[in-house]
Amino acid sequence: MFPKPQASLRPNTLAYETEPMVKPTGFREYDARWLFEREINLMGVQALGLGLGTLIHEMGVEPKLVTGHDFRGYSSSIKIALVSGLTAAGIRVHDIGLALSPMAYFAQFDLDCAAVAMVTASHNDNGWTGVKMGVQRPITFGPEEMGRLRDIVLAGAGRTREGGAYVFEAEFPRRYLDDLANRAPFKRRMKVVAACGNGTAGAFAPGLLERLGCEVVPLDAELDHTFPRYNPNPEDLHMLHAMAAAVKEHGADVGLGFDGDGDRCGVVDNEGDEIFADKIGVMLARDLSALHPNARFVVDVKSTGLFDTDPVLRANGVATDYWKTGHSYIKRRVADLDALAGFEKSGHFFFNRPIGRGYDDGLVTAIAVLDMLDRNPLKSMAQLYAELPRTYGSPTMSPHCADEVKYGVVEAVTRRIQALAGAGGQLIGQPIRSVTTVNGVRVTVADGTWGLVRASSNKPELVVVVESPVAEANMRAMFAAVDAILREDGEVGAYNQTI
Repeated sequence: MFPKPQASLRPNTLAYETEPMVKPTGFREYDARWLFEREINLMGVQALGLGLGTLIHEMGVEPKLVTGHDFRGYSSSIKIALVSGLTAAGIRVHDIGLALSPMAYFAQFDLDCAAVAMVTASHNDNGWTGVKMGVQRPITFGPEEMGRLRDIVLAGAGRTREGGAYVFEAEFPRRYLDDLANRAPFKRRMKVVAACGNGTAGAFAPGLLERLGCEVVPLDAELDHTFPRYNPNPEDLHMLHAMAAAVKEHGADVGLGFDGDGDRCGVVDNEGDEIFADKIGVMLARDLSALHPNARFVVDVKSTGLFDTDPVLRANGVATDYWKTGHSYIKRRVADLDALAGFEKSGHFFFNRPIGRGYDDGLVTAIAVLDMLDRNPLKSMAQLYAELPRTYGSPTMSPHCADEVKYGVVEAVTRRIQALAGAGGQLIGQPIRSVTTVNGVRVTVADGTWGLVRASSNKPELVVVVESPVAEANMRAMFAAVDAILREDGEVGAYNQTI
C-alpha cells in the first residue's frame, strides 16, 4: 500500500525522500496548484496520480487518459511522477509530451480518451505546479470532483490495479496545429504581434498564425522557464504594456498575448491600447451574434455590464448568463446551456461548435479575433473597440489573502454588503440596486457602477474588480468603498496592482 501523504515535510531529510507530501490547500475549486518542493514533493505527485486513477475507476469512466506538460524546468519530472501513480492505478496513459492545455483537451477527442490530466501551473509564478483534470470531455473537474479526489489522496485511499500502460504519442502537437490550420487563410493581410512571455505557446502560436496568412512579429517567443521579463499572463499589465510597445513599434494591426499554457488570449489594438478580455468578449459577441442571431453567451461575474446593456447585442437577440468565475465553471455552463460561447475577464474563452469544441483555447480565441477583423476589412481593431459604449473599468486586482482564510473573508464582506443593502444603505452616495452572490459578492448601485470581491481559486489572493458606465470618478469611488470594507479584515494584504 502506498504511504498516506503528510501535509508538510522538511526538504533534505529522510522523511522528505521516503514519504509523500501533499498540502491539502492545493486541491482548489477546479484544478490543483502547489508550490513544488514546499507544498508537494514527487512522491506526493505519485499519490495524486494513484488517487486520480482510483477516482476514474470509481466514476465508471474508461481507464484511458491523456497527459502533457508545460514548459517549466520541473514539469516533465512532475508528469512522470503523476504517470507512475496513474499506471499503478490501472490507467492507460497517452503522453503527448510538451503541450498547451488545449492540446491535451483536443487529444481527448483525437485519441478518444475520456480523461485528461495536464501538468501546468498556467500563469503562476515560477515554483508553482499543478494539474488540470477532467473525465467528461470537454468538461473539467469542479468542486465536487476535486473534493472527492482530495479525500482519496489525503486518506491514502488510492488503490493499485492491473492493466496500466504508457504510450508516448510522438509529434502530437502537429495534429493539433493541422486541425486548426485546416481552413481558408484570412483574406485580409494582417500584421500580428504574437506575445508568449517565454511560455509554452512560443513553440506553437507564431507558426500557426503564419500558416493562416498573417505577418507575425514574435515577442518573447523563445522558451525560457525562468520567465525573464514577466510571467506569461495576458491579464497582467506588465505583459500588456510590452505588447502595446511592440504593436506601436512595428505598426501591427493587433497584438495577441498567450498565457503560460496557451488556454488564454489577451488583445492590444493597433494604437497600442490594451483591451480587457471582457470587452473583447463583447466585441466577439457582436460579431458572432450577427452570424448566429439569438445566440446565448455565458460570462463570468468579473465581466463588464455591457453584455446586458449593449444595444447591438440586444438588437441581435443575445441572451447573456452571468456565472461563476473559473474555467471549469464557465466550460460546464456553456455545455449545459448549449451556449455559442463563454467569456471570462481573465481571457479564457470557450467556443462551442461550429467554432470550437467547448474548451478554452487561446489559439482558437486568436483566430476568432482575427476572423472578426477579417470580416471588417475597412475597420481597425481600435475602431471596432471605439464602437462599444464607453465604460470605466479596472484591471483584475488581487490583494494577498492566505488560502486558509480567504473564503471566510469573502463571506464576511458579503454579509456586510448584504446588511448594508438590507438596511437601505448607500455606497458611493447612491442606493444599492442589486447584490449578486453567485460567486463572491458583486454589488451594483443606482447608476450601474459595480464592484466585485471574490476568492481566487488558484492563489492565496482575493479578486477585486470595479466598473462604472458613467465616470472614472465613480469607478474609483467604488474601489475605495470596496477596499474600505475589505480593510475591516486584518487578513487582507497588499494588491498586486491597482487603479
